Amino acid sequence: MSDTRTEQLRVRPKVWIGLAIWVGYVIVVFVVGKLSGVPYTELGRDGGTLFLGAGLMLIVGAILLAITASLLGWWRPALFERERSARWPIFVPAIMVVALLINLVSVDWGSYDLGFFAASIVLMLVGFTEEMATRGLLIVGLRSRLPEGWVWFLSSAAFGLMHLTNAFGGQSIGLTLNQVGMAFLGGTVFYILRRTTGTLIWAMILHGLWDFSTFAVGHGTPGPLLGLSGIVNYIAGFAALAVVAFVIRGSRERTPAAVSSE
Repeated sequence: MSDTRTEQLRVRPKVWIGLAIWVGYVIVVFVVGKLSGVPYTELGRDGGTLFLGAGLMLIVGAILLAITASLLGWWRPALFERERSARWPIFVPAIMVVALLINLVSVDWGSYDLGFFAASIVLMLVGFTEEMATRGLLIVGLRSRLPEGWVWFLSSAAFGLMHLTNAFGGQSIGLTLNQVGMAFLGGTVFYILRRTTGTLIWAMILHGLWDFSTFAVGHGTPGPLLGLSGIVNYIAGFAALAVVAFVIRGSRERTPAAVSSE
């Protein structure tokens, strides 16, 4: 009897396909972002710049990723694990949730207008697009050949490296490199959330809310607790590095090497 998950794969997973999807996503969002004419450093200025500079490229990216997943037949392995890992490391993403809540209570909600709020909601698409590109479709490709330790490392590194494009949008190299490092740590947190819950969906939700909160707190005058959020987020990131081996251990998530119809 064949695995029904294998039967749904229209295209045999390959490492190069996963990498090509990641590269293609990075290029598409970069080009759409450049065509918008909005520098990265001005995304949060108002609702219009946030939508044109970020929301539009996320909409395009989401559509293209959904089409790609459908054509390949990779939706299930991209979104779901065969088996959950040990549950206890979920305390790591829970720490990130605390940082998220601190961000939200630090937002100057009085500075919001309808346009900025609407653009902020669109911004949450980043949870779908970036997770699908790195810890979704890329992971499917990587798992076709590589052991799980490399799957974690390469998918998290890819997530970090995609933020290098922000330097071409006006952000300083120093801030960009710090963002790359923090994204690698954050990617590890999201990887742990995928493994402990058995699905990428929760990582998509947390990721979308996190980016919403970081742009929201930068609009207007943030509350006094904002600095604490960054500290808590660092704690989550380094805790993720400390426990990631426990969610890698014993993984049997290798993507089937061929499509089966028997």
